[in-house]
Amino acid sequence: MKRFWIFPVLVAVLVTITFFLGRNPVKTIDESDALATCSDAFAANIRSRMNGDDVIITVGGGSTEEFGYTFYVSDNMHLMVEGEFLRSLLLCSVQRYPDGTVLIMKGDNSISLAVGSDKAMVNKKTEVELGDAVYVDEAEDKLMVPIDKIAEYLSYEVDYYVDQKWVDLARLPDETPLPEKYDMRDYGRVSPVRDQGRYGTCWAFASLGALETTLLPMEEDIFSVDHMSMCNSYALDVNSGGEHTMSIAYLAAWQGPVLEKDDPYGDGMSDPNLTAEKHLEEALIINGREDETIKSAIFRYGAIETSIYSALEYVDSYSMYYSSEYAAYYYDGDETPNHDVVVVGWDDNFPKENFTIQPEGDGAFICKNSWGEEFGDDGYFYVSYYDTKICRKSVVYTRIGDKDNYDKIYQTDKLGWVGQLGFSKEDAYFSNVYEAGKNENLAAVSFYATDKDTEFEVYVVRHFDGVDSFKNREFVTSGSMQYAGYYTVDFPEEIELDDNERYAVVVKIKTPGAVHPIAIEYNADERTASFDISDGEGYISLYGEMWHRAETSEKCNVCLKAFTNKRK
Repeated sequence: MKRFWIFPVLVAVLVTITFFLGRNPVKTIDESDALATCSDAFAANIRSRMNGDDVIITVGGGSTEEFGYTFYVSDNMHLMVEGEFLRSLLLCSVQRYPDGTVLIMKGDNSISLAVGSDKAMVNKKTEVELGDAVYVDEAEDKLMVPIDKIAEYLSYEVDYYVDQKWVDLARLPDETPLPEKYDMRDYGRVSPVRDQGRYGTCWAFASLGALETTLLPMEEDIFSVDHMSMCNSYALDVNSGGEHTMSIAYLAAWQGPVLEKDDPYGDGMSDPNLTAEKHLEEALIINGREDETIKSAIFRYGAIETSIYSALEYVDSYSMYYSSEYAAYYYDGDETPNHDVVVVGWDDNFPKENFTIQPEGDGAFICKNSWGEEFGDDGYFYVSYYDTKICRKSVVYTRIGDKDNYDKIYQTDKLGWVGQLGFSKEDAYFSNVYEAGKNENLAAVSFYATDKDTEFEVYVVRHFDGVDSFKNREFVTSGSMQYAGYYTVDFPEEIELDDNERYAVVVKIKTPGAVHPIAIEYNADERTASFDISDGEGYISLYGEMWHRAETSEKCNVCLKAFTNKRK
C-alpha cells in the first residue's frame, strides 16, 4: 500500500496539486488519484527530489542509513528496494531461484515473483500488478523489487514525505514475522542427506550442511567434510570430534570450503593444497534458547548448526528418548551435548504425543542428521522444543563471498576464537600490524564479537613504527553487531597502501557486560598444539593510550584480519 501526503491549492482558474508532506499531513490519497492530478513534469520533479543523495528511508520511523541499502523511486512512482533490505529490515524470507523466479515470504503470506516481470502472485491465488518489473542489478548482483503494491502483505505501507525527502515504511499493527511451520525442504533450500559412517565428523557435516543452505537455492555446492576435518589448523583427526569455533576458524582463514568432488569423503586422505571455493564473511552465534531468533535466522538466512545430546549411537540403535515411528526425539536430562545436527525448520504444532516421553507441550525443530537416509524421516527427525540441550549455542552463516571477494588476506589467527582477553571492563582496543605487498589497497577487516550488542570503531595507522604510531590512528568506520559471531567490515573507501608499508588495523570494541571482550588465539590444550606465536604483531590497550604487545605480555595472537585488493 502506498500513501502520498498532499495539500491542494487553487491558483486562478487552474487547479494544481502541491505535495506538502510533513509529519502532520492533512490528507491521504491513493496513488491513482495523485498521479491523475499531477503533470508528468511535476511527477518528474517529485522523482528528482526523492532520488537525491540526501533522501532517507526509514522502517517504522527508524533510520536505515547505517546499512547502506539501495533504494529509489522509479519513473512509474514506485519504491524499488533491494532484496537484502527486505530480508534484513522487514524480516522477510527472500529466495532467488536459478530459473529467475523469486519467492518472498512473511508470516503466512507468500509472494511469487519473476525477474523481468511486473506481476506477482500472492498466496498462490491473487495476482498483483507491481507497476514496475523485478530485476537484478548485474553489476552488484542485487535483486531489486517494487514493493508499493505488496507492502501490505509484508505488514507495511509506504508513505512518501516529499518536502522532507523522506520515505517511511510504516509497520502495520498485525505484523506476524514467522509462520507456525517452516521446512526448508519445501523450498529447495537443503543439500542432500549424507552419512558420516564410523567417524567423529558430525560437527563438519553440520557446519557444511548449514553453509550449503545459505547458498541454496541459487548455488548447489556440496563441500568436502574430509577437508574441513583434516586440513584445519587444529591437531585433530577424523575421530576426535570438533565444534563450531573450529569450523568458523577454518572458513574464516580461507582454508576452505573445497568441493566434495575434489576431496571425497572417507578415504582417509585430504589435499592441503586445495583452495577455498568460497570465503566466509559473516557467521552469527546465537547463545541460549532464543527460539524466535533461531527461527528468524533459518527463515531469512539459512539452516543453523547446533548440538544435541544424542542417546542414540547409530542408525538402528534404541533409545527411550526416540520414537522411530514419528522420527521424534526428546531428551530431558543433564548430559553434555555430544552430537551436531542442522536445524532446517520448525513445526509449532508437532504433537507432543509423538514423543516417547511426553514433553510439556507441542512443537519441534526439524533437524537434518548425518546418518544417511535410513535414519528417521529420510535422514531428518523432529526434536522437541522442550529438549534440554538443543540450540543452547547455534551458528548461522549469513554472508558468504566468492573466492575473489578480496585479493589477499592478512592474518595471524588460523585457530580463530580460542579464548578471550580484556581489562575487566566491557571496552578495549586491539590491533594487528601487517606489512603490505606491492600495489595494494586496504579494503576490509574482520574480527569476532564475543557477545551480543557489541559496538566497534575501526582505525588504521599508516607507516607503523612502534607504539607511538598509535597516536596517529585515523578513523575509518564504526557500527554494531546484534549477536556474537565473526564479522567482516568493509571500508567506505579503500585505502591506498605504499609498497611494503607497515600498517596497523585497530579496533575499539565495547561489549555490554563483558570483562574480556577481545577474541584471541592461544595454546589452550592439545587441540591447539599448532599455535604459532611467532607470526603475529598484536597489541592491546584499555584506553588506546598505553599499548601492550599481545605475544609477549599475554602469549596470544589477536583475532583481527585485514583484506587487500590489487590496485587497478
